[in-house]
Amino acid sequence: MPVPPAHPGLRVAALVLVAAAMTSLLARPASGQALPVPPEPPGGGGGQALALATTHMVSAANPYATEAGLEVLRTGGSAVDAAIAVALVLNLVEPQSSGIGGGGFLVHWDAVRKEVRTYDGRETAPAAADPRRFLREGQPMPFEEAVFSGLSVGVPGLVRLMELAHRRHGRLPWARLFEPAIRLAEEGFRVSPRLNLMLRLQGASRFAPAARSYFFDDVGSERPVGHLLRNPEFADTLRRIAESGADAFYKGPIAEAIVKAVAGAPNHAGDMTLADLGGYEAKERPALCITYRARRICGMGPPSSGGLTVAMTLKLLEPFDLGRGPQAAMRTGALHVIAEAEKLAYADRDRYIGDPDFVSVPAGLLDDNYLAQRRRLIDPGSAMGRAEAGRPPGLSQRAFGADTTLENAGTTHFSIVDRDGNAVAMTATIEQAFGARIWAAGFLLNNELTDFAFRPGDERAGLAANAAAGGKRPRSSMAPTLVLGADGEFEAALGSVGGSAIIYYVVKALVALIDWQLDAQAAAALLSFGSRGTAFEIEAGSSTVWYALNLRPLGHRIALTLPVSGTHIIVRRGGLLEGGADPRREGVARGD
Repeated sequence: MPVPPAHPGLRVAALVLVAAAMTSLLARPASGQALPVPPEPPGGGGGQALALATTHMVSAANPYATEAGLEVLRTGGSAVDAAIAVALVLNLVEPQSSGIGGGGFLVHWDAVRKEVRTYDGRETAPAAADPRRFLREGQPMPFEEAVFSGLSVGVPGLVRLMELAHRRHGRLPWARLFEPAIRLAEEGFRVSPRLNLMLRLQGASRFAPAARSYFFDDVGSERPVGHLLRNPEFADTLRRIAESGADAFYKGPIAEAIVKAVAGAPNHAGDMTLADLGGYEAKERPALCITYRARRICGMGPPSSGGLTVAMTLKLLEPFDLGRGPQAAMRTGALHVIAEAEKLAYADRDRYIGDPDFVSVPAGLLDDNYLAQRRRLIDPGSAMGRAEAGRPPGLSQRAFGADTTLENAGTTHFSIVDRDGNAVAMTATIEQAFGARIWAAGFLLNNELTDFAFRPGDERAGLAANAAAGGKRPRSSMAPTLVLGADGEFEAALGSVGGSAIIYYVVKALVALIDWQLDAQAAAALLSFGSRGTAFEIEAGSSTVWYALNLRPLGHRIALTLPVSGTHIIVRRGGLLEGGADPRREGVARGD
């Protein structure tokens, strides 16, 4: 397979020029009048064409992974079967983003039963963890110090998640799904431009020795683009799991290698035990579904905040006219209202959402009356400052402390539809690029526990909802999403990557598909924008200055962001499957 081309999202020089232009132009007094037309149609960089198919489709962040999923689908595999093959290959070829040393969430559509089911493979804290895990002398330790340590590593959940989903929805034998990744690990894959760049940005010194020797040469230079990289150790690990099931990962030599790596990590030794690994369970959670524009939008509930925050945002937006059709895309008034709704939803997210097995997430966050009350805070003509959390119905007597979580932009997302119409939207992660950068049995370990609040709360209100605790799952922003049409049938599968920005990337894609009626590729490529609470964040691009100048008169503070999304979409429309792959990454959508 050819090496994927360098993607437009990494044109660093262009981003610098855009940033300089914005600094100059945004310093000018706002005129109060919008510019007549944008300099070019909205987009995130372009490159990929819309993929079309009639039978099945995969959209994933790397061509090797897409091909692995298609291989499984072509031999009669289900959407979940293909998802397992895709996830395993991504571990190998996109190791900076996900893998069996991390976790994920999977949302599944059963075309026969007409039902959505959701599966939680989020990592858990070791039993020894407590809310002060990342404090030293009462102060949070430096973030990088926490990441590159054993304290950051959660008990991986991906393998148990895959096993649970396969048990419920698999069709091919478990071991068959490991074949593409084992073959690629033994024969080697070509290092892509993105992997090479990520290694160069990190540098050899930020990896534990075993990981360093895999990703870098003897003098500390990253593996070059096109280098044939083999991982026989990972192939051996996959064989064990293929032959003996998930127990081979959570017990025995692989588990022992994980515990040893965590205990011997740089900066701070971790406290994960064999009992922590052996006791891990993936869970089926209730699907979180709302109606929006006569469709049903279904996602993942807590411990992910993604589905609930996307749902709150859409319900806040529903009474507003965001425009209809492609010609209405990215109008200033719509961008403003979307960002204002997101400010309100993120404020509630930050205060109230955590692992539902440990905290009581208020039941009224989607209550119609509560949302109407919150919606009144949106002024179509003026931006609010930082939004405060509301007081939703069902809030327990125990208050939640202020949240200080810092969530990094790692992760991968893929969408799959099989020949029977079953669909998967799956987001997987090891958190920050290359996770904790600690190596065990041929794969990297996550740094997911840094998704907990470093400050456990405040004296006035008590513990934060997302404070650490033994066995607890850190709050996530992953938002794998399914859309069902007015007829109750599957319409779209999508999701994205990017830390807490995942939420507004998914909102943007849903509005693009439903309100602005863009195709799957146009929605994936659309210029990214949104707000996580204060500034209006907008992706650097050739149209950025135009949008920023139009938003300033409404009172928005503009923040330029790098293009880090990885949105992968499949839409069923007019008897065809449309596939879109985010041009900011190296992915492709393909089908038959």
